[in-house]
Amino acid sequence: MLPLPRAAVEVPLVFARLHAPLLALTSLLACSRHPEIAAPDDNHPAIAEAAPESAAAPAIGAPLELVESWPVETSLDRPRVRDTAGVWLEMIDGAEASVDLGEFYVATAPDSPLEPILAAIEAAAARGVRVRLLIDAKFYAKQPEGADRLAAIAGVEVRKLDLSALGGVMHAKYFVVDGREAYLGSANFDWRSLAHIHELGVRLREPALVAGIAALFAHDWAEAGADDPAAATWAGSPGGAAPTASLDYGGAAHRITLVASPEALLPDPSWWDLPRLIALIDGATARVQLQLLSYAIVGYDGERFTAIDDALRAAAARGVEVELLVADWNKRPPAIEDLQALQRVPGITVRMATIPAAAAGFIPFARVIHSKAMTVDGRAAWVGTSNFSGDYFARSRNLGVIVEGEAFAADVSRVFAGVWGSAYVYDVDPEATYEPPQVGPPPSDAPAKQRRAP
Repeated sequence: MLPLPRAAVEVPLVFARLHAPLLALTSLLACSRHPEIAAPDDNHPAIAEAAPESAAAPAIGAPLELVESWPVETSLDRPRVRDTAGVWLEMIDGAEASVDLGEFYVATAPDSPLEPILAAIEAAAARGVRVRLLIDAKFYAKQPEGADRLAAIAGVEVRKLDLSALGGVMHAKYFVVDGREAYLGSANFDWRSLAHIHELGVRLREPALVAGIAALFAHDWAEAGADDPAAATWAGSPGGAAPTASLDYGGAAHRITLVASPEALLPDPSWWDLPRLIALIDGATARVQLQLLSYAIVGYDGERFTAIDDALRAAAARGVEVELLVADWNKRPPAIEDLQALQRVPGITVRMATIPAAAAGFIPFARVIHSKAMTVDGRAAWVGTSNFSGDYFARSRNLGVIVEGEAFAADVSRVFAGVWGSAYVYDVDPEATYEPPQVGPPPSDAPAKQRRAP
């Protein structure tokens, strides 16, 4: 087993009440560009070298579909990738029997893109669909309004999953509809994730994968409702090895595997994402592209988690080109020092993205890249919910898929390249002193402990 940090992960960032002006839903959908923001440089090597988008884009109803969100008034939209809000709405509107949501938290705002989705949930419950929402207990204690709003709807049940015993949180973002299709990805159940944040996820209709996600939800739902959480079992789960299936994507055969964390809350060690991600990096021969909100090797207690960092350095040493893209929220110690150290390694390029403020003004905890994805050699890709530090893998609930196949990897790579080569991205200077950006509300309104981004 790989070494993991001993100390508990800190409580995530708590989203405070919004004070910025809100965009109307029609404006959010109509404003696809801001005239003062430059478009991506199509001559950038990352754009020029990326494999083309799959010649035959997956049809509606395909077993695997890539889904994105992008900050309005930027040039980061990939027109061939459907938007998260529309896919969520389509899935919930189509529910006939059940909708099971596993979310970190719920946050909405008047006239926001999440409002039609919440209305669709209410309508589903009204026509007899069973709706269950599982959220993180610690986050709920700080911001209960969104979950309480859903709990007040007849036919909707809400439970809170408390992973304090592990020192972690319910950080996954996913849902299952009728046991026949599922979504998972970086987007929180938050209006900002649909309009002001770069997100990436997948819609799945492959039965074995959907059954695996449903089993994970059932386990966590039971744990959240048990007097003794340790009594929750995997009874009725697929059991055994991680769910894996072969499917068609873009006219080519692909192999897809469901992965998750933490290891302590999995039915079999083969589900654990960390060893599989490291194995992908260890097997790289040409290029690793990695996009995350945050990348950290130093925990809040000073403990170090270097397994992924070591794998990236080893890949670069054998000639692999490593490209790491993170949000500018990392411009604070200790993360910035770790990123600067990685930038000094020959063969590794570390870049940051700064998304300009919306025309309507500053929006707390928004205007950021939050997607979590990796491609390796144009042959395999990972899309998930975890940032890259030890606590996400060892102590918190996260979920993802590893897809082996060139067509899907090419499409994920195109999304990466579109951000990497954009006007919002720049190289990390290994010698610079950076000023941390404003992330949350002004200091007088900010929570006392803002520690970990979602």
